[in-house]
Amino acid sequence: MLGPVLLAASRSAAIRRIVSAAPVTRPMVDRFIAGERLAESLGAVRSLTARGLEVTLDHLGEDVTDRAEALRSRDAYLALTEALATEGLAGRAEMSVKLSAFGQALPGGHDLALANVTPVVEAATAAGTTVTLDMEDHTTVDSTLAVLAELRGRFPQTGAVLQSYLFRTEDDCRALAGEGSRVRLVKGAYKEPASVAHQDKREVDRAYVRCLKILMAGEGYPMIGSHDPRMVAIAQDLAHRLGRKLDEYEFQMLYGIRAAEQERLVAEGHRMRVYVPYGTDWYGYFMRRLAERPANLTFFLRSLVGRR
Repeated sequence: MLGPVLLAASRSAAIRRIVSAAPVTRPMVDRFIAGERLAESLGAVRSLTARGLEVTLDHLGEDVTDRAEALRSRDAYLALTEALATEGLAGRAEMSVKLSAFGQALPGGHDLALANVTPVVEAATAAGTTVTLDMEDHTTVDSTLAVLAELRGRFPQTGAVLQSYLFRTEDDCRALAGEGSRVRLVKGAYKEPASVAHQDKREVDRAYVRCLKILMAGEGYPMIGSHDPRMVAIAQDLAHRLGRKLDEYEFQMLYGIRAAEQERLVAEGHRMRVYVPYGTDWYGYFMRRLAERPANLTFFLRSLVGRR
């Protein structure tokens, strides 16, 4: 299976150079990434919101290696917040942040990430939008949830992401299913060891449904992050059976994937949010998208071989 290999490759500098230099890479990247500059991402936001969709924006960058990079990530999000407010888009577009981009993996990283992300959440609140903390590999979960708890003390609308393939996630769902909590549930996109995560797709799916039931039955605001038609249908059924109104949960899907399904859900009256990444540091995100979808991977590899 090439998927796990690609997940490992997503953190390889040598493979990064090869993939970045391949002529076939750019068209594939453009499918999943809204652009490298802020202006390009805002254009994508305007296009999506004009069609009734909502957006969460991710300025790409993770695994930063020094404090200066972490500050640049903070400043990029502050510029994004200002642009959303200026363009009148803050009501339809929120932001997703990876704490590794704010220095979480550096010495003293927990406190550093909290210090760097706090002004972003502060600015987002002032602009009338929200921030969701993306979840990364299992080694970061405790720190990320602790940062979430700190932020929610002042900014209760701050959201979090939970990954169903981790054994611990059902307990985390129970802890975060309370009133006012915003939780995006995804299956998970990092290579994790069998000691902490389900390895079989069917088990990941079953865990997703169990977690979804917890969140839907709770008092928070579930955000269903899935392109899987079965999970979408199960979420709709749960919402109906539990009496949730259409504005009491939302679906989320990635930019460039299942656009027709996104618009179908909007036409049915559902809130549908598109995860829109942008920026120059696209490699890790791009490789995870290839690993998730065999059709994308096959197309890319055939194109790469053909070019060579």
